[in-house]
This record gives sequence, structure tokens and C-alpha cells, in this order.
Amino acid sequence: MSTSRQRGFTLIELLVVIAIIAVLIALLLPAVQAAREAARRMQCVNNLKQLGLAVMNYESMNGALPPQQTMVITGNTQPTQYTSWGISARLAPFMEMGPMYNAMNFSLKYSHESNTTVSYLQVKYLLCPSEPNITPPSGSQFGVSNYGWSVGDWYVFGGGGAIPNRSAFCVNLSRSLAAFTDGLSNTLLSAEVKASQPLYKSCATPSGISPTSYPADSATSAAFVAQNYKGGCKADTGHTKWSIGSACYDGFTTALPPNFKMMVGTPQVDIDYDTNDENNGGPTYAAITSRSYHSGGVNSLFGDGSVRFIKSTVNGATWRALGTIAGGEVISADAY
Repeated sequence: MSTSRQRGFTLIELLVVIAIIAVLIALLLPAVQAAREAARRMQCVNNLKQLGLAVMNYESMNGALPPQQTMVITGNTQPTQYTSWGISARLAPFMEMGPMYNAMNFSLKYSHESNTTVSYLQVKYLLCPSEPNITPPSGSQFGVSNYGWSVGDWYVFGGGGAIPNRSAFCVNLSRSLAAFTDGLSNTLLSAEVKASQPLYKSCATPSGISPTSYPADSATSAAFVAQNYKGGCKADTGHTKWSIGSACYDGFTTALPPNFKMMVGTPQVDIDYDTNDENNGGPTYAAITSRSYHSGGVNSLFGDGSVRFIKSTVNGATWRALGTIAGGEVISADAY
């Protein structure tokens, strides 16, 4: 008679198999995460391309770009009338959001009860898939945004009768494409921003800053913010109200390069900085930095409709040059 014996796994063999599986999973997970991030980044690029098409369609219909916001100002005083609706709101009919646009009453403030049905909405085309903070901050119900419009370098708005800023969008001004003498392919229209960004706003305008005299480089700009962010400022969160045309909610400035960390306070917090709000009559100077959850830089929309990934290491002077429409700067193609 013959007998057969069934052989099973030994404990050592089982442990080796488990270890191999663990190693394979450890190798696979980063690849899966990278693939997901690549998909999210592509969706973000597509959002900006759609916004670029909307801007050009707006320009084709109206003969000029949309204003940052509009207000009635007599002299250099507090506006007598304003509603605060911004660029993102004005582009709604060109983003296949006609019903939403029709529900907006531009003769009343964005916060009027008749407008909150719209301004409370989370608008999908204004959200980057990598943004983790899509829920409005505590105490707010307004929809957040991940795309800011280029509304200045340091200088955003000077009040009634003041000279306009140097960027694509400005208060009470609709710029024609002919004004972009630096070339549409060399001029920023929009770039990524982070929702619920810590913000010090409504700060007193410090001495030593004017439309033609302001911090000239990143180090000086950072020192300027660190010195002045406590001066009469109000702590808030930026890019938490897409419907408002103010720089800190619907815009960005090129005062500091992309993803520049402006660390202040104890414990230290990375902040944006904004002096007197536009709807208070200005003057408005702001370091509203373009930020992104994509590693290494930010997706940016240019005037020719192209979307490019601008590295965080871009030179501050180059970044500011990209933000001007008629600065006359000569920018090398490999500078960004």
C-alpha cells in the first residue's frame, strides 16, 4: 500500500509571500497616486482653458474684457454705489451657465438675499480637483474659488480718478485687446489660488508705497508684508467668495512669485495681504499670491488662451513682467 502526504506552506514561506505582496503594494501606491494627480492636474488645465474661451467670447461680444468690478465714486471718496460682482460672475453665460447668470441681479449686491441662491453655489468650473477645502469656512455660505484673475502687481486700485493698474483687469475699466502691447502670449489673465487662504485685509496703507513706488523684489516684498500685516488689519480667509470682484476673493497679484510662503505670526501662518478694500474706495495694494496643490508650480492662463505650468522657482521680476499688459519687458521663452 502507498500513502501520499499533502504539503502546506511553512510559516517562513507565508511570511515571505506577505512581505513580497507588501513591497509590491508599496511600489504600486505612489504610481496610482501620481496617475490620479496627473488626471487632476489635466482637469485643472481644462478648467482654465474653458475660462480662457469664456473671456475671449465675452470680448468678442462686448469689444473688451470684463471689468474687475464696477462702482460709482465721486472724487477720491468712499463709493456711493457698488454691488461687488466680479469677473467670474460676468463670465457665467459664456460657461454654459445661462440660468445661473439670469438669476443674478447685478443692480443689487452679491450678498442681497435675492442673489444668495447664486452666490452660495459651489461652481464646478471654479474648483480645482486637487483642492481639499471646497467647503465654505465656518460662518460663511458663499462658494469658494481656485482661480484668480490678474488684477495688479502690488498696485490694484487707487480710488476715484486714480491711474489704472498695470494688469489685465481693473476696477471700472474694461480693457481692449489692443492695450496688450506686451503680447497676449506674454500676459497673464488668470492663475491658480487656494481656497480659504489665511488673509490679512483692510490694512491701513503704509508709507513708502504708491502706484509708481512699491517693493521691487520678492525679498523686499516679503519684508514689507511682515512689517505691515498687523497695522489695522482684519484676519479673514481669501478666495472664499467667488462672486466678489475684490482682489482677495476673485483675483491674484504678482507681488510675490507662485507658492511663495509669506510666514508671519506665532505660530507662523502663510498669509495673503491686502490694504484698503476696493469697495471702500481704495487705495488697494495687495500681495495675493498664486498658489496650487500641484507640486512645483501653478497652472496659469495667458491672453492667447494657452495654459502653462509656471514653476515656483520662476524669478520674481519675470513673474511681475508676465503680469503687466504694457510694461515693455523682454522675456525669454526659457525664463518661465
